[in-house]
Amino acid sequence: MRINNRLKKVGEVVDTDSLILDIGCDHALLDIYLIKENKVKKAIASDIAKGPLDSARSNIESYHMEDRIELRLGDGLECYTDDIDTIVISGMGGRTIIGIFKYQLAVVKNIKTIILSPNNYQEDVRRFFSKIGFMIEDETLVKDGKVIYQIMKFKRGKKKYKKRDYFFGPILLENKDPLFQEYYKKELISRKIIMDLLPKHYRWKRYLTKREIKMLEMELEN
Repeated sequence: MRINNRLKKVGEVVDTDSLILDIGCDHALLDIYLIKENKVKKAIASDIAKGPLDSARSNIESYHMEDRIELRLGDGLECYTDDIDTIVISGMGGRTIIGIFKYQLAVVKNIKTIILSPNNYQEDVRRFFSKIGFMIEDETLVKDGKVIYQIMKFKRGKKKYKKRDYFFGPILLENKDPLFQEYYKKELISRKIIMDLLPKHYRWKRYLTKREIKMLEMELEN
């Protein structure tokens, strides 16, 4: 089966034999891939809308995996049950992801692993999950087409991080693979454009943007 680079990389960081809840499963391609690769024995694919679940069901049936992948219709963690140890969300906005967990903290305390690939607000995502009792176990960058995505793996635990860790990602900083430079050079260009467009009276936003530009320039020079 064909699967895009982003979902494949997400699948690679899933722990073997875990039971995942794939929130916003779309066509359930990640879940099918994990079963085919013998990474997990069972997966639960969920979505808030019936349409994506119908597409997922069609794909699951074509691969004869009805007994291995369960479909659940519901909003976020409404689909969670106690046997699930891993939550996976890929392709949502960072603040949408935070919202899914923020109002279900009673459920979160039972989860061991959270794997995320947010489209934006990655710094906010790191801060939030660190605050509610998770540490960053793994991070990676993956290029899919012309876009570079971040993938984060959280495990239950506590660890202190600095501002630059939240901003860049502590493991991305440590590894600094070739995609790191490419990704954060684009982030630097984006912030310089924002700085040029911000009105003078947006003092606080200009201050924050200026600080981020300086942080990016310093890191990219090293």
